[in-house]
Amino acid sequence: MTPLRLPPGTDLKAGLLALLAQPAWADGAFVVAGIGSLHGARLRLAAADAATEIAGPCELLSLQGTLSTDGAHLHAALADAQGRVWGGHLLDGNRVRTTAELLLAPLPGWRLSRAADAATGYAELVVRPRT
Repeated sequence: MTPLRLPPGTDLKAGLLALLAQPAWADGAFVVAGIGSLHGARLRLAAADAATEIAGPCELLSLQGTLSTDGAHLHAALADAQGRVWGGHLLDGNRVRTTAELLLAPLPGWRLSRAADAATGYAELVVRPRT
């Protein structure tokens, strides 16, 4: 497992995906845990087609998911400034406010990717042994 901190101003999703340009991360990883704060947030809620925008500062209560060179599938739980909790798919455009503290798990011997799944209509996780 690898701990990581993303600094203020970093786009959370893009910052994580940028790791995959490094050879050590090229096969993908699981995001096991994440906490921190954001300048507002953009989530796609369950079964929604459009983004939900959460204004103002947010606390990142939890972040989990997968990273591959084909993209990320990340779920987040956030609290807005009034303490309301929101949860859903993390989209692009979530800027770190003070910090994002993360725990990542690369999987030696395995390669993560995403491929279209006719049953769901989404690009779903594909796990293969690394050759």
